[in-house]
Amino acid sequence: MTPLPPHAFTLRQLQYALAVAETLSFRRAAERCRVAQPSLSTQIAQLESALGVRLFERDRRRVLVTAAGETLLARMRRVLVEADDLAGAARAAGDPLAGTLRVGVIPTVSPYLLPRAAPALRAAYPRLGITWVEDKTEELVRRLEAGALDAALLALEAELGDVEHADIARDPFVLATPRDHPLGARAGPATAAELRGADVLLLDDGHCLRAQALDVCARARAHELEFRATSLPTLVQMVAGGAGVTLLPELSLAAETRRVDLRLRPFAAPAPHRTIALVWRRRSPLAPALQRLARTIRDAYPKSGR
Repeated sequence: MTPLPPHAFTLRQLQYALAVAETLSFRRAAERCRVAQPSLSTQIAQLESALGVRLFERDRRRVLVTAAGETLLARMRRVLVEADDLAGAARAAGDPLAGTLRVGVIPTVSPYLLPRAAPALRAAYPRLGITWVEDKTEELVRRLEAGALDAALLALEAELGDVEHADIARDPFVLATPRDHPLGARAGPATAAELRGADVLLLDDGHCLRAQALDVCARARAHELEFRATSLPTLVQMVAGGAGVTLLPELSLAAETRRVDLRLRPFAAPAPHRTIALVWRRRSPLAPALQRLARTIRDAYPKSGR
């Protein structure tokens, strides 16, 4: 039987190369990888020698990824994701709900759902630790694809790529206005047509909730104000101060409307909404465990955002 030759490079060397590509700095890459910079530089040099290709151009001022490096680094990223999935499969073969999972969550969900979901998950799976990572959708999707996250709580209406998911809840939008605003004084459910010409406040770029609310406002020909809030609490305070009206997800209402004076109107059917879901990489070996986590989160979801 012919013995298999050893690989000329290691997974750790691939991790170092990706860190350099992402930071464009050997110093910052060494800090991220928690290794001395000379050691990282040596490992990168050995990797380039083994591949017979220069991955980086560097001088005293900057680091650039070569054209060949761009292609190879993309494949290195896929190799590391597969390696992570291999480790996940080994964990799933034992007890997938023991150890640690890395789960992302968007800022328009985390403060309203995690106070209920996190205790429920701890009670249901006492041997499981969850590291929660809060960030905007685009960054969480990038980390999920790169294998830096096992799953993420996101809105399905956003661009998520090739993922599998389990629905958590349908989260309707509600029209929020200052106390003395004409739109707030009207009786009955609101319609998108009522927003025509209204001054509307929305979240800043990067929040998927902005894109969903903007779609409603665009169809109604509402007027978006130049101010863009960085968070839902800021958005609520601006509306309460009379700056305009906005759309709020029902999930946020219990927390965000306790200390401000707003009028809230649900929308007439079919009401605009977002679908909150737990998503993970397609073919992830953790899929059965993540389905169980999704059921627990679904059971902990507030029966009404109001």
